[in-house]
Amino acid sequence: MTISEQHTARTAAARPRRTDARPNGQWAVDGKAPLNANEAWKQEDGGLAVRERIERVYADGGFASIDPTDLHGRFRWWGLYTQRKPGIDGGKTATLEPHELEDEFFMLRVRIDGGQLTTEQLRTIAGISTEFGRDTADLTDRQNIQLHWIRVEDVPEIWRRLEAVGLSTTEACGDVPRVFLGSPVAGIAADELIDPTPLIQEIADRFLGDPELANLPRKFKTAISGHPSQDVVHEINDVSFVVVEHPELGVGFDLWVGGGLSTTPRLAERLGAFVPAERVPEVWHGVVQIFRDYGYRRLRNKARLKFLLADWGVEKFRQVLEDEYLDEPLADGPAPAAPTTTGDHVGVHKQKDGRYFIGVTPFVGRVSGTTLGALADLLERHGSTRLRTTPHQKILALDIPEADVEQVVAELDDIGLSAKPSVFRRGTIACTGIEFCKLAIVETKVTATAAVQQLEERLAGLDLPAPLSLHVNGCPNSCARIQTADIGLKGQLLPDGNGGQVPGFQVHLGGGLASRDRDEAGLGRTVRGLKVTADGIADYVERVVTRFLADRTDTETFAEWAHRADEEALQ
Repeated sequence: MTISEQHTARTAAARPRRTDARPNGQWAVDGKAPLNANEAWKQEDGGLAVRERIERVYADGGFASIDPTDLHGRFRWWGLYTQRKPGIDGGKTATLEPHELEDEFFMLRVRIDGGQLTTEQLRTIAGISTEFGRDTADLTDRQNIQLHWIRVEDVPEIWRRLEAVGLSTTEACGDVPRVFLGSPVAGIAADELIDPTPLIQEIADRFLGDPELANLPRKFKTAISGHPSQDVVHEINDVSFVVVEHPELGVGFDLWVGGGLSTTPRLAERLGAFVPAERVPEVWHGVVQIFRDYGYRRLRNKARLKFLLADWGVEKFRQVLEDEYLDEPLADGPAPAAPTTTGDHVGVHKQKDGRYFIGVTPFVGRVSGTTLGALADLLERHGSTRLRTTPHQKILALDIPEADVEQVVAELDDIGLSAKPSVFRRGTIACTGIEFCKLAIVETKVTATAAVQQLEERLAGLDLPAPLSLHVNGCPNSCARIQTADIGLKGQLLPDGNGGQVPGFQVHLGGGLASRDRDEAGLGRTVRGLKVTADGIADYVERVVTRFLADRTDTETFAEWAHRADEEALQ
């Protein structure tokens, strides 16, 4: 029997058997016959194939020449979404068809694996923003940079410029392995246990753009960190590798799978498996293949890996991974130690080479091409050619000489990037919102920025016992991670008392991911009927934070208080 035949026989023996007669579209169980229109067009012509049409047909013919299936489907495989047409209010988000909501312009997502950029790359993005994107640029909470107002006619030239400096938009969106989150301090932090950069690079080189992995049931999110702060939000990714030190095998990674938020949040779970660094690409490939082969494809809202894990459990998941997809089993391993430092890396920190990195924050990830160009110039004036983006909508300026630190901090502040932000500016993130997103119901960036500025005035000098996170999302899909914030705001329309509606938010309280102030991740509490209007965010946050400070015990965090407080205290 050949190796291939042995694998096939072993796969058939280990394959879980379906007890429900209704197929879920699992390729390894039900076959590949598509069960919905989305699966049909993916099989007919994969998303990667659309690039040639963009370059040869659509860039010449303009927006009107684009095939609808390409426009609303395959374009995503190359980081392109149509953006929302200005002037359409949130009440129409759920009632209009995509072509009625969309403008003839695109959001373009630049993929930045590990968040690692050079000043040359940053200046290229800045130039694209100012020349083709009306000076727009947003830092995402997945280490990417998003531009807006992009015309299809300009996309080939944009790709040429990005790829000339080693960047791309390949699989930045779509049912594919999305950007690989990596520790922003990889290779530079003095307390780092292992640098995951070579592992991220190997996975990207081997598998990014691989047609075998370009038709997954839904998106697939990855995170890898070798830093003890656990700075890549590993609990809400499909697969994560979190640094651990095995008592016998040394430093490696703890394997987590099945995390994700959106409208059905679920935190990732440990498989209890220790992954040596050299096996990370193999194990990553195994997990993504499980998703490809066993993931549910019949219903899009059940097509994330978290739903498969919920049905299988960790024991079966690990068994299938090891039996079908790995060369040999993994050793059992310990859980990661609790973080002892803050994972957003804001402020001034010494690198292991004696120079310094400076973590800065804009307001809720909103920057511009002009700002990014000024940042590139600033860094190069001080001898640096490297920077990092973070999963918290922050930027790290690297390699700053000790003698230049204070001057760099001041110059960064001058261009709107603060190394000494208020607790509210530091802890607030926001999604794209109704300004550009076709799924959004309310505005987010401007609303959140205004709330932060009001809170900075009202609560100046406030002595909070720990950082406070405020996450603002324009719809229920949780791109801004509302369920894992101290205060999470989910966009919706609220009655105005006069028969109309106003923008507002459902409030979630007490969520969070593992940090130095929290032993383990947990989802926020939703209080029935607790909602705030968009212009009332600052009033609400001021009120609930003041009540927390009055009611808390000596060591109690905001999240702990929010989960035990009565509903009256949270209003």
